[in-house]
Amino acid sequence: MKQSINIIISGGGTGGHIYPAIAIANELKLRYPDAKFLFVGAKDKMEMEKVPQAGYEIEGLWISGIQRKLTFQNLSFPFKLISSLWRASRIIKKFKPTIAIGTGGFASGPTLMVANRKGIPTLIQEQNSYPGITNKLLGKKAKLICVAYDNLERFFPKGKIIKTGNPVRQDLLNSYNKTEEAIDFYELDASKKTILILGGSLGARRINQLIEEQLEFFKNQEVQIIWQCGKIYIDQYQKYNQKENVQVLAFLNRMDLAYAAADVIISRAGASSVSELCIVGKPTIFIPSPNVAEDHQTKNAKAIADKHGAILLKESELDTFSIVFETLMKDKGKQQSLSENINELALPNATSHIVNEIEKILKL
Repeated sequence: MKQSINIIISGGGTGGHIYPAIAIANELKLRYPDAKFLFVGAKDKMEMEKVPQAGYEIEGLWISGIQRKLTFQNLSFPFKLISSLWRASRIIKKFKPTIAIGTGGFASGPTLMVANRKGIPTLIQEQNSYPGITNKLLGKKAKLICVAYDNLERFFPKGKIIKTGNPVRQDLLNSYNKTEEAIDFYELDASKKTILILGGSLGARRINQLIEEQLEFFKNQEVQIIWQCGKIYIDQYQKYNQKENVQVLAFLNRMDLAYAAADVIISRAGASSVSELCIVGKPTIFIPSPNVAEDHQTKNAKAIADKHGAILLKESELDTFSIVFETLMKDKGKQQSLSENINELALPNATSHIVNEIEKILKL
């Protein structure tokens, strides 16, 4: 009797961990229609909503990260970890996974730790140029580590690393030929340049403040803006929808069309966003969040900027934003070179490449 393939996938906290996990699951489902899938996430995080929407079952762990300062959350962390390890152990015992895949986020730590302990092969999909402490620890026992950047042998055993890139939404691969559809969808003025502002799935407070401060400047630049401010900020900023050439949205349901409409993009530098922007190939100004583990967004952005594929503007340098922006808008050659250089770093077949590696492990 042929043994069934049971695949456990753990990742969440932000869209940057959830969407790659779902992309990997979708590709595996195409290749193994009879396989069983189970996601493991953190209770009260967005994966508990997004994963069922994508058609998969999910179990939640009582787990969260460690805050940088002394808080009640930190005091409760040891109890949460013990609880999550116990719960992950129960889930794995019942589900009997053939393989466990981690795409980052709080829940992947306990899930993959238990899988490793029980001798179940594990694969890590590390999205960032600088991994967090959880993946560094998990990497020691993982079968394979799929990465998106060079030089990660500083953090992981060299023989286990394979550069695949980060999974991205497949509808982005041909966004470049959807410009007319995008202009129609967002009701834009085809004669004006369009600026797309992205704060990540949760929104970015400092970017929102910056855009609010610069609205008059953008008006003088005669550009139109699509401003994704995040659902927790929409009540604060939606009043600016009354302004001409300004659209404020909590989130973007048609990212492919938003990218297609954009002439210049201002974005955070989460790993998934960076990978998408490489594929889209538009001139980009990265404003990385300094408030994330290991300052990994700055490192992600720097990896692109060092290859002349984007402009890196730190939050501490935002008083120069108008000069940087205006200089870029006036320099067509710079826009062209940024587009070409970021596009050269794209790895559009990442999902397929990762699943090829998972298949090799399943066949062992």
